[in-house]
Amino acid sequence: MSTSVEEITKNPGQTGKSRPPRPKKSNGQWKVDGTEPLNKNEVDKAEDNGLNVRARIEEVYAKGGFSSIDPDDLHGRFRWWGLYTQRKPGIDGGRTATLEPHELEDEYFMLRVRIDGGKLTTEQLRTIAEISNDFARGTADLTDRQNIQLHWVEIENVPEIWRRLEAVGLQTTEACGDVPRVILGSPVAGIAADELIDPTPAIEEISRRYIGDQSLANLPRKYKTAITGHPSQDVVHEINDCSFVAVEHPELGIGYDLWVGGALSTVPRFAERLGAWVAPDQVVETWLGVTEIFRDYGYRRLRNKARLKFLLADLGPEKFRDILETEYLGYRLADGPAPTKPETAGDHVGIHRQVDGRYYIGVSLIAGRASGSLLAQVADLAERYGSTRLRTTPHQKLLLLDIEETDLEAVVAELDALGLSSRRDLFRRSTMACTGIEFCKLAIVETKQTAADAVAKLEERLAGIDLPHPISLHLNGCPNSCARIQTADIGLKGQLVTIDGVQTPGFQVHVGGGLASSDREEAGLGRTVRGLKITVDDLSDYVEKLVRRFLAGRGEDETFSQWAHRVDEEELV
Repeated sequence: MSTSVEEITKNPGQTGKSRPPRPKKSNGQWKVDGTEPLNKNEVDKAEDNGLNVRARIEEVYAKGGFSSIDPDDLHGRFRWWGLYTQRKPGIDGGRTATLEPHELEDEYFMLRVRIDGGKLTTEQLRTIAEISNDFARGTADLTDRQNIQLHWVEIENVPEIWRRLEAVGLQTTEACGDVPRVILGSPVAGIAADELIDPTPAIEEISRRYIGDQSLANLPRKYKTAITGHPSQDVVHEINDCSFVAVEHPELGIGYDLWVGGALSTVPRFAERLGAWVAPDQVVETWLGVTEIFRDYGYRRLRNKARLKFLLADLGPEKFRDILETEYLGYRLADGPAPTKPETAGDHVGIHRQVDGRYYIGVSLIAGRASGSLLAQVADLAERYGSTRLRTTPHQKLLLLDIEETDLEAVVAELDALGLSSRRDLFRRSTMACTGIEFCKLAIVETKQTAADAVAKLEERLAGIDLPHPISLHLNGCPNSCARIQTADIGLKGQLVTIDGVQTPGFQVHVGGGLASSDREEAGLGRTVRGLKITVDDLSDYVEKLVRRFLAGRGEDETFSQWAHRVDEEELV
């Protein structure tokens, strides 16, 4: 008989004969401790499901303006519809931790457009562009979760924005909040010549059946999914809560390897394989089972312990799989092999052949920064060459599909004219940045412009240098790692740095991180360079110095990550 989750997760300790056992502190696990809310977030969710706030936005707040919004809706339930208040301009990073949320926030919103699998049509992209220009001061950022974010949105305009998005099949439903967030999908699903299996049917069915389902709209925290059928493993599966990675079983054929419990932030943890092979027609119900385990057994008492990674760490993969199979699926999954290390990059930058003989072109935007005007121009360009399909990627990139071979040269030239590079640039391709202090209430430093400035300087100074592989540079405005700093070759965590007694924006440095889809043999966290802090102004100088040291001191076939973990710290300062 299998051990219960309650027996696994509780830890009564040694009581001795003379002492009564200590009462077990509730972790807020619904199936273990009951559903009584144990903190304000849980109280708010229990009182009213976040999905219900849409009616109030449309009928009350959009008519009454920002001042009419109930604070519990504003700072909680709005997220279920992709809305966060943005940072008030002029508040420096030194005050981020000293001010209350209402003191940091402006009366404008970030609105996140949910794009499951990164699939877009030119009509949809043009609609986002028009919304950006009409209601968001022309802002538009591609995120590393395949979404597009707009800023400067006023509550009065949200119903009209929803109307326009939904008219072309887009939504903001559960783009934020304690819910199943956007489903990362291979950007080349259904089109790549070397794809193992097309995950599109599974992604679309999960989205259609369960996004907006109230039974899954009160999870302990956010919940992230990734599904890929491409051998490049292009959805950063190691850092998602639930991931399916295509693999060929020696007897059963092509299906998916199941991974659970990954996430970064301030306590990074890679997902673990459950050792289970999931048939294509089992993906949706397996995803539902993992999601319901998180809902029913996830920790809810402390929000900083409420991610699935903490439950998986306590249970272990074997016990987690047993619960999934016995309590939720009702059958055993087949054992299966692990996926092999990718041989190609997962960012899809460059020109690649499609399965139908046409081509797709992957282009880099610097740190994901775009604009409404740029998105409209991309839609127009694609249509001029007969394509109506595009994709966003988990690497802040954009793909144009269905390009005829005879048009490749012309399309590349027009993309270049828009500032969109399909080349394997030194740093443009491999640089990512989070939203930063420009709009984010948690940020301490500016990131997007800092990244753009660094890329320009580095590619000028290192022009002519032949890197053996791209060196990834990720900038994050705070410790939460939205830009995946621990898995970058060079990861920069925003903080204030004291120079000659004066605080200035800067970064803590991590080096040598990577995922299996990069040049590492396997996923690994970056090495923190103890005591090293660099200012924003010194960023380009530091990265240039580090790259030149790597090139001068690397062994034969040694990657940057291997070099960074091998050398003494003095080489990294």
